[in-house]
Amino acid sequence: MDEAFRALADPSRRLLLDSLNERSGQTLGELCSHLAMARQSVSKHLAVLEAANLITTVRRGREKLHYLNAAPINEIAERWITRYDQGRVHALADLKTALEATPMDKPSFVYTTFIKTTPERLWQGLTDPSFTVRYWNTAFETDWKTGSAMTWKQRDVTIVDDGQHVVEADPYTRLSYTWHAFTPEWAQTVDVDEERRARLAAERRSKVTFEIQPIDSEQVKLTVIHDDLEPDGLLVDMISGGWPRVIANLKTLLETGEPLPDTRVR
Repeated sequence: MDEAFRALADPSRRLLLDSLNERSGQTLGELCSHLAMARQSVSKHLAVLEAANLITTVRRGREKLHYLNAAPINEIAERWITRYDQGRVHALADLKTALEATPMDKPSFVYTTFIKTTPERLWQGLTDPSFTVRYWNTAFETDWKTGSAMTWKQRDVTIVDDGQHVVEADPYTRLSYTWHAFTPEWAQTVDVDEERRARLAAERRSKVTFEIQPIDSEQVKLTVIHDDLEPDGLLVDMISGGWPRVIANLKTLLETGEPLPDTRVR
């Protein structure tokens, strides 16, 4: 957290974070065009923010896209603010939303965190039902091979759909799969009314990707990329609050053996 606090102390870096909070997924050129700073200065500030894990970057072709990363903000809220004044935690809620209706060749949500574990253990945490039900109330039935079908089991509901499949599976490095269908049974279980469910079902099929990068023998960098989202769709709002909680639960489970309380996530 020390690096995050030092990075936030500079007003120019806070301006960059404000810009990314308004529109995440910007290139260096786009960030420079909105701020009265030289390109070299912006690059240096972005490097500090990235080192503090307050932003994360994704390459798309020749472009390098910059995203606000909610993980350190979330950790500050969990450790400090909830301890002293839980009612004000919601003041940081917008900073957890790294989402925006960007062009469709750009990811819509990027979230990075560091976990004291191994790539093998993290892979198990993402795929093994004995782990996923503990921090997510979700289990998957699949052989985790590229192209294989996936059956989702969320609480007491089994979700089967032809669009649910493994997109990419490179053990201990990268995992990607399509999102589940929004069935009436699922909606009833998570208390979503029929009008809202129908709107969700009408949205394009989205995809989530987990990138696993070992940092040293005791720490792994996990980046979650949820893309192919419908611009201004309902799912955007749902995952903006859902993914930070799911990943915080996973991190806590792998590091302590127990997930955070109240793991209910839609």
